[in-house]
Amino acid sequence: MAKEILCTLGPASLNDRVIQRLEELGASLFRINLSHIDLEKLSDIISFVRDRTNVPICLDTEGAQVRTGKLLSGSIQINDNEYIRIVQNPVLGDDRTLNLYPNEIVEKLNIGDLVSIDFNAVLAQVVDVELDNVLLRILNGGTFGSNKAVTVDRPIEMPPLTKKDHAALSIGVSHGIDRVALSFANRGSDVDFIRSLSSPNAQVIAKIECQNGLINLDAIAEKADALLIDRGDLSREIPIEQIPSAQKMIMARARKHNRKVYVATNLLESMVTEPTPTRAEVNDVFNTLLDGADGLVLAAETAIGAHPIGCANMIVKLVKEYEQRRGQRYQFDSAFGATTSSLLIEPHGGKLIDCHQISPEPQELDRLQRLRVNEKTLVDCEQLAVGTYSPLQGFMDREAIESVLTHHRLPDNNIWTMPILLPIKQDSVSLLNTTEPILLTNDADLPHALVTKGSKYQLDLEDLAKRWFGTNSLNHPGVAEVMSYSGWFLAGPIVLLNRIRSPDRHCELTPAQARYVFTYKGWAKVLAFHTRNVIHRAHEHIIMSALDTSLADGLLLSPLTGPTKPGDFLPEPIIRSYRTMLEVNLLPSNQAILGSLMTYPRYAGPREAVFSALCRKNMGCSHFIVGRDHSGVGNFYSNAMTREIFDEIGEIGIQPLFFDEVGYNKRKDIYESTTATRSRLQMISGSEARKAIRENRTLP
Repeated sequence: MAKEILCTLGPASLNDRVIQRLEELGASLFRINLSHIDLEKLSDIISFVRDRTNVPICLDTEGAQVRTGKLLSGSIQINDNEYIRIVQNPVLGDDRTLNLYPNEIVEKLNIGDLVSIDFNAVLAQVVDVELDNVLLRILNGGTFGSNKAVTVDRPIEMPPLTKKDHAALSIGVSHGIDRVALSFANRGSDVDFIRSLSSPNAQVIAKIECQNGLINLDAIAEKADALLIDRGDLSREIPIEQIPSAQKMIMARARKHNRKVYVATNLLESMVTEPTPTRAEVNDVFNTLLDGADGLVLAAETAIGAHPIGCANMIVKLVKEYEQRRGQRYQFDSAFGATTSSLLIEPHGGKLIDCHQISPEPQELDRLQRLRVNEKTLVDCEQLAVGTYSPLQGFMDREAIESVLTHHRLPDNNIWTMPILLPIKQDSVSLLNTTEPILLTNDADLPHALVTKGSKYQLDLEDLAKRWFGTNSLNHPGVAEVMSYSGWFLAGPIVLLNRIRSPDRHCELTPAQARYVFTYKGWAKVLAFHTRNVIHRAHEHIIMSALDTSLADGLLLSPLTGPTKPGDFLPEPIIRSYRTMLEVNLLPSNQAILGSLMTYPRYAGPREAVFSALCRKNMGCSHFIVGRDHSGVGNFYSNAMTREIFDEIGEIGIQPLFFDEVGYNKRKDIYESTTATRSRLQMISGSEARKAIRENRTLP
């Protein structure tokens, strides 16, 4: 049975982005805590949530509980042996006088009663009782706030619902709300009572959070549809060290009555302020699942916390870990940052390829045949080895090339659009013995990679260029490069011995590193932006629009830093432009990271747009920005062609976000798409920008 996640909505989560992300993460119920909202706002809150999600809403009643009234300064500091008076007439509380809610509770207090305020923050004793007020002496001082829980050391008869609950349930009925939670369920008849005020088909969750609830547990379980263990309020009525055994007992009794049971309170309390939970918290959640909980309740974590989406992410990961490990012995995975419970999308083909090997001793390398290759081939070796091109493990053979060019798929049926080739010079063809490993070196004869189990083959270059780039024009840089080849190629798996020396290594992220960073930051939904240019205002507009559209947790800025053609921007100014944007907060620095990719443009237009998306999928990104003429050159490709290839190949596991050309509307002082009237827009030309920079002219 799938575990449920119940999320409490409040100031931190009552917005479009968080509600939609919580739904995507599998929230099964949105809880509205009536103790913390104004009644006059309830109808609007229900409508707001209903307009944004189909997740059911549950009204969680105030129930038979006592709370502090409103305080003048929001909180009170009171010391041992001081006195404070509880009055029935409404007042704004201070350190001398305050109200309790409901007001009539004053009439039920007796001399000698012990009164605990705000989870034992303050302990007091009733020393005097008058007609409409009581006097307390402070036995243990501390600080407490408005609307905080109050417990008396003896059972006090209270109605199961407050006046506010009655009004709220009536509003719920008018909105068709069919989930209600009964707080402080004391007896089975309390469940009958809340049913009588709710929708005819209402499902009632009875909250076990007081001694009477424990005493009458079987009768309550028989009447309710589910039980909820509120460990916080329960710990005010029984010793806190008994909470773990009480949790196990309640779950066992719930199973006896065939009722679901949910667990609340302090699951990830530290994440109200911190981005990650404590080890004790994750152990508690995991063991709660082992106890048999059917669902987990996030309260303050999603209602008022700083990381509501991160909390839901963590709960989902813990549930996933529980389900995968249940009944199995733990096995350690040595891969960096490896986790079986990641919420990031799977690598393409299901597994991130890793083809590293410690370089053998020099004398062993000296015995190997050597093949000197260009920088682009070494770049491809590196990206094959670190998994950027997963599921590829090496350079393609003739069968793979034919399949990719004809069907946009590898022979194993995985979608793939880009030939990954190792061209060899004519004078090397006869010298290579493919029955032995071949050592690939750079121009300085330094070893970088091995090709194992290799094979040589020949291709018709004109046919290759035409099918790859859709043209035979030598004005296309990709065609010109292909036509410079000998026509012979080497295929085979590779093993990386040494990475390329790169001045940009400080800002590069391999797929394994990117996934580790995303997980560390609590991101499950990541937007990728691919570029080979310095950033300009149209890019900024597209990025911010895509963040809004995708509801992404984070943004990966992923510029290319490999070899370029003459006239392109060099890697350093590209990286510096993005670093500057982050440093001056023109991009959301708390939601974006820079992770460059050591590869190079093929200028293959639509094919390359898909290839670029798959590379970012391997890095853990769920969404990918596809701009106008993505990865194109000159006028060889149209925006329509890019959309057509994505439509043709179907689902690839990463969501493309398409953008038309963007220009500046001077009259409105905004950037907008050319779907508006193009004549009103001033367009940005990368070529003109590069020309202006070369000529030291000011950019507009």
